[in-house]
Amino acid sequence: MAEDIRVVLVTGGTQGVGRGIAQSFLASGAHVVVCGRQAPDTPPAAAGRSVAFLPCDVRDTAQVDALFAHIAAKLGRLDVLVNNAGGAPFALAAQASPRFHEKIIALNLLAPLHLAQKANTLMQAQRGGGAIVFIGSTSALRPSPGTAAYGAAKAGVLSLVQSLAVEWAPKVRVNAVSPGPVLTEHAGLHFGDAAGVAAVAATIPLARLAAPADVGAACVWLASDAAAYVSGANLMLHGGGERPAFLAAASVNRG
Repeated sequence: MAEDIRVVLVTGGTQGVGRGIAQSFLASGAHVVVCGRQAPDTPPAAAGRSVAFLPCDVRDTAQVDALFAHIAAKLGRLDVLVNNAGGAPFALAAQASPRFHEKIIALNLLAPLHLAQKANTLMQAQRGGGAIVFIGSTSALRPSPGTAAYGAAKAGVLSLVQSLAVEWAPKVRVNAVSPGPVLTEHAGLHFGDAAGVAAVAATIPLARLAAPADVGAACVWLASDAAAYVSGANLMLHGGGERPAFLAAASVNRG
């Protein structure tokens, strides 16, 4: 791999937000590797190039170890890790089993930590170090009913980012991007039909859900030299946030 071409790994980069992130890095000129449990029917592509796919269940430490061994042996370097793989189905906390909660925490907190450890090992040995970007969520900083364990895991991710940014400096920068609602092919699972998506968009100051490309652009910037002095940060990508519910409920000052 040429020294001036960055190698980027995007976990869960075959669909949804991860696909947008992978395409954004491709467009920036990087060599992009994505991993997932199943190969995509159509690999993410941009600028006339497509990603390299490697199978990996990020919850399986042996598979993660093999993934990084392959990257080290075949590509010789890793400049950027985007810890994107994650998610959770709707489940009320009182009704979910302990096993369910354990799986959500494993996928959204423990797996990204293991991946970051492996990436850091490679990056510390490189002259130019590297950058790690965790994909967080606004669920980490507000109530997350129906996805309580997910919100708690993402809150843990934000704590990890701050600690790792200190431990692994100065060679490795560690940051987070925390999106609000994102319009992906799976949006219907979270927001319902087109009317539901439009209703959610109406609660956002910028009047739309984020696009995967919006998240990708933020990740490319955080991993770039333009953000060379940014570490331990959490970039909120929520279109201005959510209008407080009490403002709509109040009978005065409704402007």
